[in-house]
Amino acid sequence: MSATRFDVAGVSVSPDHYIDGRRVACVDTFECVSPIDQTRLGDIASGSLAHVDAAVTAAALAFPAWAALGAAGRAPYLQRFAEAIGRRADAFATLESSDAGVLRSRMAHGVVPRAMQNITWFAEHALTLQDRVIETPQARHLVRHDPAGVVAVITPWNSPLMLATWKIGPALASGNTVVLKAPEWAPLTSSLLADCAHEAGLPPGVFNLLQGSGAVTGAALVSDARLARISFTGSVATAKWIAKTAAANLVPCSLELGGKSAFIVLADADLDAAAATAALMYRNAGQVCLAGTRLLVHADVAAAFTERLRAQVEHLVVGDPRDGATEVGPIIHMRQLERVQGFVERAVAGGARVLWGGTRHPFGAQYFAPTLLTDLRQRDEIVQEEVFGPVLTLQTFGSDDEVVDMANGTDYGLGGVCYGNEAHAIAVAERVRTGFIWINSFGIRDLAAPFGGIKRSGVGREGGDWSFEFFCDVKDVVVPKQPFKASFSHR
Repeated sequence: MSATRFDVAGVSVSPDHYIDGRRVACVDTFECVSPIDQTRLGDIASGSLAHVDAAVTAAALAFPAWAALGAAGRAPYLQRFAEAIGRRADAFATLESSDAGVLRSRMAHGVVPRAMQNITWFAEHALTLQDRVIETPQARHLVRHDPAGVVAVITPWNSPLMLATWKIGPALASGNTVVLKAPEWAPLTSSLLADCAHEAGLPPGVFNLLQGSGAVTGAALVSDARLARISFTGSVATAKWIAKTAAANLVPCSLELGGKSAFIVLADADLDAAAATAALMYRNAGQVCLAGTRLLVHADVAAAFTERLRAQVEHLVVGDPRDGATEVGPIIHMRQLERVQGFVERAVAGGARVLWGGTRHPFGAQYFAPTLLTDLRQRDEIVQEEVFGPVLTLQTFGSDDEVVDMANGTDYGLGGVCYGNEAHAIAVAERVRTGFIWINSFGIRDLAAPFGGIKRSGVGREGGDWSFEFFCDVKDVVVPKQPFKASFSHR
């Protein structure tokens, strides 16, 4: 391992790639800056075509032996990997908070334990995959899930650790080798993850880390014909480019993309509970694809709901995400903050009314105040496009048919929230075209359940068997029950 490291709030971090079991430095670097106060954290290695080639080559060479171990042989490695993450829980919380502006309290109590579970759950679940039997009168079908090969994992900056392990867990557990491309705006926890893989004794080449820009490092990675799968979470525009590039090599892609989810408040909803949940949409400064950012509220309760939500938002603490009292932190990058501000300014210029917020927050340069806009039309840009900031919109409706049309009236279909009498809420939710929808709740997830969106929100599902269906080649081994006699009549 390279001795070239730097310190972030007492945590030692390597700036180098991790390829074939060792750290690899390079001349080209990019600057890593904290969104909290624009402090320069360090210079990170920026991968070239040669680094990408080396990483994919290492993964390809390591694949046969890793696949041959079988699920039971791989499980101890993955258990040690998860344990190594757990031993660094405080370091992961410190780094991702400093690097991505994520609430440190959320990292410590939610994200790090989930990251560990992402590794161990899939390692255990992989043990159930092989030789599922389908009996027919003619034959016994032994259905196998064979590892596909080298997997490229490309993760976004809003939740780097959770989303990396969410993909790496099933990819490694099913016998693939992995090349992880770290997010350029928040690369540090990916580097620490490589330290954990090394400490766990994963064989060289099984897990590799590349850092760098999407335009150079990412583009070279997804263009490599040796890849067997590409798993990507990020923007629609990038996903379209990846899908087009991968198509040239017939590489299957799993694409988890943006959201513009509806938060529906029916007339029979518990308004206090609905308002408290709606306030959660501002967490992580709104940089959450799952967030129900379009508040669709029945006209009869809109005023009462809005006042309850205002009371919730007035008590939100905007500040340093390393402070345990903080509930809303910074926007990841100045470019993203300007994008968020642009959405709001254009909406106001088009006739939208600001109920609260609407401007940068005085706490710091990359902070935007929790915002709610109303007086909007369904066709308005801010209703149709993902803002990815602490900005919600509010529209009213008068009937179930109307709210279903409004909920379905964008090109996205990731998630949703519906508050109301349970039977009523379920009836409405069943008509909303989306990958999942929470009833009188938000954020409940289980690794056994499917996750993903429709339309511009993505292609494919992650979680449980769905992850393994993507990361594996499904093979049918057919064993006849009677002696087989070859004949053209058997076609």
